[in-house]
Amino acid sequence: MLRWFHALMPKEERFFELFARHSQTVLAGAEALRAMLEGGAAVPPQCKVVMDREQDADDITREVLIAVRRTFITPFDRGNIRDLITAMDNTIDQMQKTAKTIILFDVNAFTPHMRDMGDAIVQCARLLQEATPLLRSITAEAGRLSAITEQMSALEGRADEMHDVGLKELYQANAPSNSMAFFIGHEIYDHLEKVVDRFDDVANEIHGIVIEHV
Repeated sequence: MLRWFHALMPKEERFFELFARHSQTVLAGAEALRAMLEGGAAVPPQCKVVMDREQDADDITREVLIAVRRTFITPFDRGNIRDLITAMDNTIDQMQKTAKTIILFDVNAFTPHMRDMGDAIVQCARLLQEATPLLRSITAEAGRLSAITEQMSALEGRADEMHDVGLKELYQANAPSNSMAFFIGHEIYDHLEKVVDRFDDVANEIHGIVIEHV
């Protein structure tokens, strides 16, 4: 009886708008991080964009979490909503950490593999932006949502390969004569890999929601 009553109650649609806004913010942060990896004069201004978009994302995340507590009927499970927005926010939090590391070590030149990992991050962010509006019609869009999560997971796998190859080349180029350069490069590679890992976490959250509704 209670489930039947809940099914008849109007659901709060604002969550879909907030997810879409957050994904747009994540994409803007990803594009700015990728622009940083071009190096040179682009680094400081693009770093500021990453920081600003991370703050915007935090504001949207806070709005979602408050809405979850105050809304009587949510479009899907409250725990799923909290887990998804948190996973989404973790992606841009990790972008911010990456940008901070670049600024901390005053890096203004990057390897081709770092830029390739940046491309993978942007691709993941674009897939996320495509996915969020589809959550409004989970059952009808289950196939496309599943395909998107598979693409994001595949990008994570390719980024892992770029990380390993790039790190080996970095070691061969710098160790043992320039251990500091290797250490700094290692930090940047690891941060970039973690950004893509966080997108894989988002893919897993979306996949879980799809499974529950199909």
